[in-house]
Amino acid sequence: MNDGNKIRSFTDLNAWREGHKLVLMVYEITKKFPREEIFELANQLRRAVVSITSNIAEGFSRRSYKEKTQFYSISLGSITEIQNQLLIAKDVKYINNNEFQKVAEQTVIAHKLTNGLIKGSKNHNS
Repeated sequence: MNDGNKIRSFTDLNAWREGHKLVLMVYEITKKFPREEIFELANQLRRAVVSITSNIAEGFSRRSYKEKTQFYSISLGSITEIQNQLLIAKDVKYINNNEFQKVAEQTVIAHKLTNGLIKGSKNHNS
């Protein structure tokens, strides 16, 4: 990580790191989607997953608890959006159950850590 475990950048945040893993997983699975889905479900998944880490990064740079939590909350919404879209991808058979389970587990990890980020921000700005 870094010296003294001090968080100096958004990339030091566990929520961002686990969110980034999710980004890579979603990009990997959407490569296999049918060609006609490239601008539909695949694009929606990719935009939503990138939104997770982008909003964590932007929230990190904000000073007030209110501003931080606004961006972190948007990130949580994007995670939920991804969970919905993954269910659709599984149900229409673009991904198999094993792929779904792995990426779904990663969404839960990202959600928990982002939720923790919101709670932790409150403690640091109270």
